Amino acid sequence: MLGKGRILTLGFQHVLAMYAGAVIVPLLIGGALGFDGEQMTYLVSIDIFMCGIATLLQLTVNRFFGIGLPVVLGCAVQAIAPIILIGQEMGIGAIYGSIIISGLFVLVIAPFFSQIVRFFPPVVTGSVVTIIGLTLIPVAINNLAGGEGSKDFGSLYNLGLGFGTLLLIICVYRFGKGFSKAIAVLIGLVGGSLVAAVLGYISFVPVSEADWFHLPTPFYFGAPTFEWSAILTMILISLVSMVESTGVYFALSDIVGKPLQKKDLTRGYRAEGLAIILGGIFNTFPYTGYSQNVGLVQLSGIKTRKVIYAAAGFLILLGLVPKIGAVATIIPTPVLGGAMVAMFGMVVAQGIKMLGKVNFSSQENLLIIACSVGVGLGVTVVPDLFKELPAFIQLFTSNGIVAGSVMAIALNLLFNLRPKRKKTAEQELEIHHAK
Repeated sequence: MLGKGRILTLGFQHVLAMYAGAVIVPLLIGGALGFDGEQMTYLVSIDIFMCGIATLLQLTVNRFFGIGLPVVLGCAVQAIAPIILIGQEMGIGAIYGSIIISGLFVLVIAPFFSQIVRFFPPVVTGSVVTIIGLTLIPVAINNLAGGEGSKDFGSLYNLGLGFGTLLLIICVYRFGKGFSKAIAVLIGLVGGSLVAAVLGYISFVPVSEADWFHLPTPFYFGAPTFEWSAILTMILISLVSMVESTGVYFALSDIVGKPLQKKDLTRGYRAEGLAIILGGIFNTFPYTGYSQNVGLVQLSGIKTRKVIYAAAGFLILLGLVPKIGAVATIIPTPVLGGAMVAMFGMVVAQGIKMLGKVNFSSQENLLIIACSVGVGLGVTVVPDLFKELPAFIQLFTSNGIVAGSVMAIALNLLFNLRPKRKKTAEQELEIHHAK
């Protein structure tokens, strides 16, 4: 039985695991759209606050919404480029008008989208989860080296700090006992940050400059406007996010041992839809399930939702008190990268574990896995592969997770969803033996 102190510590570990990924969305969008310091402060704070609210919607199970798994929701990274384009061409109002409508769209199609559960047997879910982990590994390695584009990328300092953090996590997990093993990632993050601070590589300026209190304000950037092209684009982004979240849901259901039914998926999608609508109202962005937290659930071995409730509470608090939230932003990028290698690697391991349920004597299943993982990883490594295709198609092909998932689903439809033909063949075999 976990005490309150341990639950809070584990919850904060989840916050640190997803914090960098969550704040990068408002930072990139606000920077591209020329927001000033005050606007950026609001954007980052409300983003963190709404991540907490969105996560609570998934945790709280009722007849209408909530999947009831230890899911952490964060802003969808795949929405960055389309949102910047909409903002530059149609204005800020069009961004949030399209987000609100896309949220309503997700609410409406949730019962129909949940019907795809039969298209996600172990060969598909295992492939998708493996793809999710593999496509995230390059992100972890880039961060470990200092962050893509950084002047000191791959320096001995960055590599030492990143691999030192990873080594600390491994040592804690190997030699630690009980609770210490569960918070191995948190210990690694704190240890790596302390080393960087002693060496003088951490600046506390962001903490000193942050406000003490920040109140969420509906339509902070003005009234929403509704442009059809922007709405269609954001609906497509929401569909992509739903596919990605589906992989997260199945991975967590396997970890906690709770099989998913259609009604569970429907409530999960509705929770996302509500979160997206609230995001549009409070001027933040679309949401999706965060894979890094799946890896942390697996790595820590703690599967209770109480920990994620604590994480949601921390996110809400950090959103209301930016000065506290700023503390998490000063964690050096190589330290985060070292921790991400372990967490994202665990997502890959979980996918492989799920594939263990697959009948590998079937050449069709082997081909499904080979092609879907190959395409997903290939698109991640060569992101310009489909750059000559129309922008509409690129929404589904520029993301390795989505491209690999679509391939897995399509090949499973082609090879495995032929019940009538299989049944006929079996009947013929029985007749032959009877003769």
